[in-house]
Amino acid sequence: MPVFRLGSKLIFPPVRLAEENGILAVGGDLSVKRLLLAYSSGIFPWYSDEEPIIWWSPDPRFVLFPEKLKVAKSLQRIIKSGKFRVTFDKNFKAVIENCRTVKRPYQDGTWITDDMIRAYYALHKAGYAHSVEVWLKEKLAGGLYGISLGKCFFGESMFTHVSDASKVGFVTLMQRLKTEGFKLIDCQVYTDHLLRFGAEEIPRNDFLSLLSKALSCDTSDHPRFIG
Repeated sequence: MPVFRLGSKLIFPPVRLAEENGILAVGGDLSVKRLLLAYSSGIFPWYSDEEPIIWWSPDPRFVLFPEKLKVAKSLQRIIKSGKFRVTFDKNFKAVIENCRTVKRPYQDGTWITDDMIRAYYALHKAGYAHSVEVWLKEKLAGGLYGISLGKCFFGESMFTHVSDASKVGFVTLMQRLKTEGFKLIDCQVYTDHLLRFGAEEIPRNDFLSLLSKALSCDTSDHPRFIG
């Protein structure tokens, strides 16, 4: 399959034309309108500083259904202990910056470029990108961010400075999403970490069908699960 090169026109090729590794297209921009079109089409950007913008739509897709969330008993005890305090959308910039800078043993460098930070902050200001902050006393101990469209949440990245902090934030968010009737959490690609929480791989066509149903619900500028 060819890799499509995007221009200024706001359009993506059909995802069925993606390469076997999931790459669909390169180029274009990270405008709010293009990002919203991408996510609603089952496409997301993922690239490094040395590369052009690369757009992906992998098959299979890694997802988590809120009702299938698995939480280890040890983590349940930590959540109930009140050790951590969780907030939503209190400091999006700090969360995305930490996601960029925190070192991960399995990752060399970061895909969260300056352009990505500007783009997702614009999405945040527009009411679509949201952050979860996890505090230990008054210090930011962990967090995550993602995109909310309809009844689908697209997870992007998480970080932790204190053991279990990001896990607490993730579980708290999943529980809130379930309460608000969210149907689908897009985890994009397989990780052992999210597998332990109940995430699973499904065919891309199944993902697109579920996404279409989730997007049939209205997207509020200020979803009730935030705050």
